[in-house]
Amino acid sequence: MRVPSVARDGSMKPRGAAGGPVARPVMRMLRDSPSGVLAARLTPVSESRDEIRRSWRRAAALALDFIHNSGRLKGAVDQVIADTVGSELILKPAPDYARLGWSQERSVAWCKLVKSEWKKDSWNPRECDHRGKFTVPQLVAISLRWHIAFGETTGILTHFDAGQRARYGIRTGSKTLLVPPPRLVQDTNEALRLFQGVYHDENGRAEGYLFEERQNGFPKKVRYPAHDASGRPVVMHIFDPLDADDVRGISQLTPILKQHAQTEVAREATLQTLIVQTFFAAVLTSKLPAAEAIESLQELAKGDTDSSKVGKAIYDNVLGYLGSTLDRAAEGGVSLTGGSRIPVLGPDEDLQFRQAQAPGDNYLPLTQSLDRDMARAIGVTYGAYTMDHSNATYSSVRMENASIWPVVMRRREHIAAPMYQMIYEQWLDEKIETGAIPFPGGLSNYRANRDAASWAQWQGPEKPTADDLKSEKAASERIANGTSSIPREAELKGVDADELFDERSADHKRYVDAGMRSPYDRDAPAPAQPVEVQNTN
Repeated sequence: MRVPSVARDGSMKPRGAAGGPVARPVMRMLRDSPSGVLAARLTPVSESRDEIRRSWRRAAALALDFIHNSGRLKGAVDQVIADTVGSELILKPAPDYARLGWSQERSVAWCKLVKSEWKKDSWNPRECDHRGKFTVPQLVAISLRWHIAFGETTGILTHFDAGQRARYGIRTGSKTLLVPPPRLVQDTNEALRLFQGVYHDENGRAEGYLFEERQNGFPKKVRYPAHDASGRPVVMHIFDPLDADDVRGISQLTPILKQHAQTEVAREATLQTLIVQTFFAAVLTSKLPAAEAIESLQELAKGDTDSSKVGKAIYDNVLGYLGSTLDRAAEGGVSLTGGSRIPVLGPDEDLQFRQAQAPGDNYLPLTQSLDRDMARAIGVTYGAYTMDHSNATYSSVRMENASIWPVVMRRREHIAAPMYQMIYEQWLDEKIETGAIPFPGGLSNYRANRDAASWAQWQGPEKPTADDLKSEKAASERIANGTSSIPREAELKGVDADELFDERSADHKRYVDAGMRSPYDRDAPAPAQPVEVQNTN
């Protein structure tokens, strides 16, 4: 039943007449607040790749500037490298030996040879780097820094012919030339299917890259094909896309550039305040006439008229009064030591000491919140970013590591491992084609099954733990319960399971051959010790 609205005079009035139109609640998406907070944010819908093209250089410039001028950000980038690759990613060749027609024993022997040759060449800058300066792990570390600052890694896979190899005294022709991402131009021409320096075919696949090089001191744009005639990659372009139509990456710091700038302003203001607090300001307040009043009296005293004579008399009396007052103040005072003295001020004077005030109680919560935003966007824990473990507990550290570790693994598999794999495939192809690494079944078998032969996995450093003893007990329980294996647990520890097996086997044989109890055979009885028999005769 609707209750009628009655006016004070007893007459009926229509609903809403007294207070105007009544706003009815509406149930729908994006229902705004009474203050119109959503309506105030006018944001159009745009394609991700267009936003990246417009913002790429500005974001890269700000990110580089912040990293170069912030020890905390530089340390966070180093932490990203340490978490993702450590000292290096360990090669684990995984050829499909059944498809290749191998036995498992032959596959194990071949993988051991490949790992040995890869270790020697990947740690020799002359053999792996086009410039001959960096090892493969160093090149990957550079690419991860670019991933944070530029959002992508670019490079060219080159090859030295026999003459160049003889000139440098090297064996391997396959080389990796990292090219800074800013040299991949930002040119866009829809008619040529060129977008932000990358040429595409009609299916949207990359078929060429336009780099800016310096030849004889002059810039020149050079186009490189994405793949050679045999399908091998020529250009290395690795990035983590935001959308399915993305062509280039963008700095990982882009979402937090504003927050970092605000944090820097807050810290700079706090530092300046602390510096100012080391000094004090003395303020003298007085009710005596100001300089403007004295100058006015001086104007009245000018001239030879009767009024000027009166003005001069007033001016002299005021100056006399002020002079006598200051003289009495200067003569007074109590001396505490030979060099310290408490002055006696003139009438109506007050001497005050003032200090600058530090920021309020909101400073730490604000900066900690901003630091959490930074750590989350970069992909490290708050403790690793700030080195602040004051409120950390065992449970909180475990939860931090558990939440960030999938991010680390994803970055390893999407950024670092693809670069390792591209370098490895080019290197392995040359080694097999030149006969440096024998391939069971011959070259024809390899060329027909190149993908099956060159597949590999890349193992990184171990997952951090808050308590090593508890983690080791948990690993032992998983193995005992049959829910894990030694290779899986070794991978979590960042250890090569094959190398671990070979080391344990060699050590065990050495102990047994020496007649000693092997530390790897816990149930074996200790060897009998010779007993010296004493002659009682």
